[in-house]
Amino acid sequence: MPTLAFLGPEFLLLALAVLAVIGIAWAVHMASVRRREALAEVAARIGLRFDARRDRRHDNDYSHFEVFRQGHSRAAYNTISGTLSLAGRDCRIKTGDFTYTVNHGKSSTTFNLSYLILHLPFDTAPDLLIRREGVFDKLAGAFGFPDINFESSEFSRRFHVRCRDRKFAYDLVTPRMMDFLLATDPGVIDIERARLCMTDGTRRWTPEEFEARIRWVGDFLTLWPEHVTTSLEARQR
Repeated sequence: MPTLAFLGPEFLLLALAVLAVIGIAWAVHMASVRRREALAEVAARIGLRFDARRDRRHDNDYSHFEVFRQGHSRAAYNTISGTLSLAGRDCRIKTGDFTYTVNHGKSSTTFNLSYLILHLPFDTAPDLLIRREGVFDKLAGAFGFPDINFESSEFSRRFHVRCRDRKFAYDLVTPRMMDFLLATDPGVIDIERARLCMTDGTRRWTPEEFEARIRWVGDFLTLWPEHVTTSLEARQR
């Protein structure tokens, strides 16, 4: 029986490469297992359900959010869902990881990100977008497509706000809300069809971040002025 020493350097290099690939695959697998276990613990701790399976209907159910219309082979996974009491109201929550792929074959790239969707307790809430101000937003403003500006110049510099119902935007984004958003810098807040979606669109959150995001939407809802929530509830009747 020949020993490895007599099989030549090419064989040894190939064997090392195979072992390296197996090692990387095992490390990735174990990281996924640990992530699932940690997220399951988060769900249990806050009284929600956890499902690691792929949900390929997710992008159909929430296709009104642009982030879930990108690429192909889209699916949600590691999903935490259920109902929580936030700001004194029962709200449906769905949060977890999402994957999609752009291009095909050797040029394809797969992206993974985390998201949180809150079904607002007000079915009549107007669509609203709040996100960090960008260079293209300033260019759009110069060509007659301005966002909504507020009394706080710092807030208006930092955040791009769009809403067809400008009165709703001004009523909702009070000085207290502006201070909260400036202090927490949540990234993108996209409200469409009475659902709020949070994601930075580029990465997966740590298990601790999921709990922090859920606390954040609770605090965000608490800051909605009473006259705004009363008006929205009256429209639902």
